[in-house]
Amino acid sequence: MTDTATPIANTVPAALVRALEERAFNAWPAHQTVFHRGWVFRLSGGYTKRANSVNALVPGAPFDGVREAAAALYARHGLPAVFRISPLASAEADQELANAGYQHFDPSLVLHRPLALGSVPRPDGSTVVSTSPSPAWLEGFAAANGVAPHHRNLHRSILDAIAHPVGYALQHDTQGHAVGFGLAVLERGAVGLYDLAVAPEHRGSGRGRALVQALLHWGAEAGATSAYLQVRAQNTPALRLYESMGFKTAYGYHYRVPG
Repeated sequence: MTDTATPIANTVPAALVRALEERAFNAWPAHQTVFHRGWVFRLSGGYTKRANSVNALVPGAPFDGVREAAAALYARHGLPAVFRISPLASAEADQELANAGYQHFDPSLVLHRPLALGSVPRPDGSTVVSTSPSPAWLEGFAAANGVAPHHRNLHRSILDAIAHPVGYALQHDTQGHAVGFGLAVLERGAVGLYDLAVAPEHRGSGRGRALVQALLHWGAEAGATSAYLQVRAQNTPALRLYESMGFKTAYGYHYRVPG
């Protein structure tokens, strides 16, 4: 069997891919982590694929027996063995998964840009960045992003486990209602943007841009010299926004899910 999915081009050196991958793992910590022959198995009760997937840690890590070990471990925890295929994973690993019936799913992009204080405007008064998530942030994000009730405690526990500095952006409308949400994690001079969400009735009104600007400004003030984020490859409106703000594609990844 030959998989027909077209890989997304990798445009940066392998060292930068690995550095961005490491930062992303740290910014979104799994509840449980198992290291296995150059791969990492991440488990978090099923909340988000990022925190519940198998990832390569080193370029071209050997794949012999990894699929079977992952399937057994994830089954023990009542979860499917989902593989996240970044440029660190070999083409042979991806093909073995395809041959075993794993389906290509959710192609995504990692974008990055340089950052300097003064390169992004200060946030307006409607957006405030704090160092901890308020009840309004937690409840509003869950509603805007459709987080199921049984996953909300899992989400909070991931946030509580982030070891590096975090900024939580909360945006209000003119009536004082919380309508925009996002967070940024600072590590090794780079700020990563996560959990960006706007209430459905306020989308398309510039609030997403204001959220990103606020988080970039927070990162630049804290000393970040670059920024990165992850976005689904088919999310055209978000890609247009990020590209208009200076982000460029670094590399792509996709998931393999059991068929």
